[in-house]
Amino acid sequence: MPAFRIAPAVTDAFPGTLIALVTATGLRGREPWPHTEAALEELEQRLAGGSWRPADETDPRIEAWHAAYRSFGTNPRRVRPSVDALGRRMAKKGSLPRINPAVDSYNSVSVRHGLPAGAFDLDRVTGDVDIRHADGTESFTPLGEPGTVEHPRPGEIVYADTTGVLTRHWNHRDAHRTRVTEDSTRVAFLLETLRADRDGGLLKVAAEELRSLLAPHAAQTAVHHLGPAQPRVTV
Repeated sequence: MPAFRIAPAVTDAFPGTLIALVTATGLRGREPWPHTEAALEELEQRLAGGSWRPADETDPRIEAWHAAYRSFGTNPRRVRPSVDALGRRMAKKGSLPRINPAVDSYNSVSVRHGLPAGAFDLDRVTGDVDIRHADGTESFTPLGEPGTVEHPRPGEIVYADTTGVLTRHWNHRDAHRTRVTEDSTRVAFLLETLRADRDGGLLKVAAEELRSLLAPHAAQTAVHHLGPAQPRVTV
């Protein structure tokens, strides 16, 4: 089973980092997921009714990610943190895209709580996963662009396994190789905050909410936490 590790240089730079890893095995992505669809519809109805809006860049949860992006040389208004981009899309269109039940589940939880989220198909991950600064030699193929190869800039924070980069700009975009599909059966989902002192409780609530959406459609689920106090977790 792979380990997820966060490098000391990352926790030194961002000591408030806390990442929830929600794992699901025996996932059944081709059956109906009514609770996920209901969660999406509820958010869309609340947005339409004016009782709720996604967090935007004036929100402290998003501001923290913008500051982090700037610190490693990324312009967060051109290359946005995933939760920022997702919330902006929802505010504009009035709905969230439907990709597949597993992805829809973490998108719902992400935008509801204002926390970046992502996922990796563990059967497509090679070796362990490190959250670290890029050295500039790595390769990355963006989700949906299997013919494209990019090279993260030195100092950019990435998730990487022994083959290449799994996310660029920390959480801006996932790789095509480890994308989650309806046929993925072993998946690691991630939810992230840079301010555990303020939003650690929110992160744990969000992780349990995601787990509750996954559990009816999985043989087993679990929640782990990764941060300065626990920089390595085996899933």
